[in-house]
Amino acid sequence: MSNAGILVFIATLFLLVTTGCASAPPPIPVDRGSVNPGSSVARGEKRFKLLGSPISLGKPLPSVLLVDAMSMKDVDLSQEKGSVLFLSVVPSLDTPVCDAQTHVLAEQGGALTAGVRRITVSRDTPFAQKRFAQAAKLTNLQYLSDYKEGTFGRSTGLLVEGSMLLARSVVLVDAQGIVRYIQVVPEMGHLPDMETAFEKARELAR
Repeated sequence: MSNAGILVFIATLFLLVTTGCASAPPPIPVDRGSVNPGSSVARGEKRFKLLGSPISLGKPLPSVLLVDAMSMKDVDLSQEKGSVLFLSVVPSLDTPVCDAQTHVLAEQGGALTAGVRRITVSRDTPFAQKRFAQAAKLTNLQYLSDYKEGTFGRSTGLLVEGSMLLARSVVLVDAQGIVRYIQVVPEMGHLPDMETAFEKARELAR
């Protein structure tokens, strides 16, 4: 085989390995429905109770302290008035579904108006959140950690019994601090309906 033939063979083999032979992972399902905070969620055939005092539509967001991953300062979201708060709540940023949810918030959510603050909330430590943001190049979001005692999870009815992580959910809070939209994903391995949440956020920001 000539040198040119060898190069073509290597290039073809490379393409087969990187495209044809490596099957893409199946898409992550999106849940359109929701369960109530304080009820239960599923992972496969197992169900897990959601602990704490459930939040509800039309009520203020509870006053609790979270830690900002970038500044390490305490943040009380109930006092953050004047902007619509888009809270993307995830169990752990180290998992593929949470990674995907956060990419959608950062990339597709970039089309939202300046009046919407995009915030990821999890029980990861602030240090882990910061590492994730920098490694994924998703630093255009605010990351808040509920790592200390799970106070946010307990005050919203979103703390998963057993793992003590937060239930996958989206919560929208209007500029006056009132909860206007809640989706708690019924199956923890599925994504929330981010498109509907984005549209609702746009409506609240008008």
